[in-house]
Amino acid sequence: MDELDRMAVEFFSGRVVRKDLTALMKRSANVPTFVLEYLLGMYCSTEDEEALAEGLERIRKILTNNYVRPDESEAIKSKIRELGQYTVIDKVSARLDEYADRYVASFTNLAIEPFIMPEEYVRSYGKILQGGIWCIMRIEYLQPYDDDALADAFDEEAPVRRKPAGKKRGPEDSPFRVASLKPIQMPNLDLEGMIGLRQHFTTQQWMDLLLRSCGYEPDALSEKQKMHFIARMAPLAERNFNLCELGPRGTGKSYVYKEISPYSILLSGGQTTTANLFGRMNSGRLSDPAARTGLVGHWDCITFDEVAGMRFRDVNAIQILKDYMASGSYARGRDQLNADASLVLEGNINDTVANVLKTTHLFDPFPPEFNNDSAFFDRIHLYLPGWEVPKMRSDLLTGHYGLITDCLSEFCHEMRRRDFTHLIDRYFRLNNDFNRRDEIGVRKTFGGMAKLLFPDQQMTKEDVEMLLEYAIEGRRRVKEQLKTMAGVEFNDVNLGYVDAENPAENHVVYVPEQSHDALVPEGEQLPGFVFGIGPSLESGEVAVYRLENKAVAGEFDFKTEGVGRSKPVKESMEAAFQFFDNNAGRVAAGMHAHERDYLLFYNDLQKKGHSAELSLAEFVGLCSAACNRPVVPSMVIPGVLRMSGTLDEVRNLEEVLRVAKNAGAKKVLLPMSCLQDLAQVPSVLLESVSPEFYATGDAVSAAKKALGL
Repeated sequence: MDELDRMAVEFFSGRVVRKDLTALMKRSANVPTFVLEYLLGMYCSTEDEEALAEGLERIRKILTNNYVRPDESEAIKSKIRELGQYTVIDKVSARLDEYADRYVASFTNLAIEPFIMPEEYVRSYGKILQGGIWCIMRIEYLQPYDDDALADAFDEEAPVRRKPAGKKRGPEDSPFRVASLKPIQMPNLDLEGMIGLRQHFTTQQWMDLLLRSCGYEPDALSEKQKMHFIARMAPLAERNFNLCELGPRGTGKSYVYKEISPYSILLSGGQTTTANLFGRMNSGRLSDPAARTGLVGHWDCITFDEVAGMRFRDVNAIQILKDYMASGSYARGRDQLNADASLVLEGNINDTVANVLKTTHLFDPFPPEFNNDSAFFDRIHLYLPGWEVPKMRSDLLTGHYGLITDCLSEFCHEMRRRDFTHLIDRYFRLNNDFNRRDEIGVRKTFGGMAKLLFPDQQMTKEDVEMLLEYAIEGRRRVKEQLKTMAGVEFNDVNLGYVDAENPAENHVVYVPEQSHDALVPEGEQLPGFVFGIGPSLESGEVAVYRLENKAVAGEFDFKTEGVGRSKPVKESMEAAFQFFDNNAGRVAAGMHAHERDYLLFYNDLQKKGHSAELSLAEFVGLCSAACNRPVVPSMVIPGVLRMSGTLDEVRNLEEVLRVAKNAGAKKVLLPMSCLQDLAQVPSVLLESVSPEFYATGDAVSAAKKALGL
């Protein structure tokens, strides 16, 4: 035992268990984790090896003889009848039959007709009425003819108990009776008492205790990895929280939702029906609440495992899902329903993240009906990077004490009623790149993790900043992919925060898998290097390109690399060179432009595909290389220069400025004709990217301005 073990045993006596014993028993016993840990607490709360071995053997015998498996239900019923009484381990739930004024119960695995549940158990264990509770129950069987022996003694025919005419058989007629009931799950949780115990642990100790309670060994994890594991638990503690985790296989993505909480359901293969998820259309005539509201109204957390297999026969299901993810409400028939279930979307990425980002986006594993729906992905609050989570191996599994999973799950379930999202505002404000959905996503991530790590709300400024940065990173990862998918609509990706005491300082949070260095650096570039901006031929998205020109001794030849096979792109570069041939001397006298060869490397910085609207930028680049003079720092140049020497009008000015801002540009070269259009551009863009004007239609004037001549 280490120091944290001793603290766990001292402060959570009776609610901790050695997690290596849980893992040992799970190998051979396919039963819920909290059932195992209850039995381990009863029979294996010792460090004595002999007593431990005896306890484990006794647990195995109990699970073999008393745990009810659905396929053995009839055999268990027979044992109850033959022995008169028998102890079973099963989940029992009850409901109030208000017309007969009694509680009617049924089992999950043991297939017997509904029977009467004594009132004292319902009063003591309220969870019986709230979805059911796992328990050890002794059941007795009452023979229908108790006076057979007496009848035989007098040589008389045994009396037959007949139901009154017209009376249907009901729960009161069941021969099965409850002799005793002892809950395996915690029937009640003293939440305030548990929150009060948080003060005895440091933040690091409390985090490590939570991780050990899930079966992980924190000493084998980095600080960032610990945060990822805590974030996996956030949907259990935060209402209507939408989390996506994609990554390699074998990292334990579904473990928490399958084994830790009885309030969570895992949909293997990610497949379900609209009626199962959101209830049936004729819900008004149904008495079963689960049928009326579906899974979202019945569970705390719904996990879609293997999102690549998500399929809905109903084409409207995705629209209903989007509505629910955005607002926590949805329409079924005439009803507008509300639910609290959080959604977790999990899947595998089959390549390195670097390769995926070169060719597509990080939502690519979703099936085709989701892939192009940016509105669906915009509703995801946190993208957890599964590639940063280590694969499960033996040294990641703890052999120390942790909270029994039932205690942990009840804690998470009860914390859902509370709201911690406002704690950010004690110290920080979100910056201007946030829209409403960004703010909701960050606040929900922050709130869910704060409930787990700081349930007493005793957070220092450093604690708030730690969780806030993690939450912003997870939301920015979503926006970076949306920017790739949908372009300018999601260009405000520089999410960050400002200190409430020092509002002038803006802290921007980046995602590590994507370079946060500006595409257009602030410093001076080499002569001949110029940044052009224009729409991609493939997608129409405006993007930034770097045209790297070099002048060497020669006979005025022009060679290109990286231009590709696109005819419009080649023609645009040829138009720039042709105009350079005829007008270079007008830009700067004495440059001897015709005594050199010119080499161009066309660099598609954002992998958006080539643009055929960079000819003005290329003309400027050729002039820069010829006179060995760099372009003005941090400048981007839009514009189409025709072979005739005419310049096209600059289109989509707001989009051009927005892309330039996100690329790090500080200046943009524009014709005077754009002055009127600038009045319609948001001031925040003009504050970041200042226009430099040249005479409309005059490419030579543009080149001189760009070169500072």
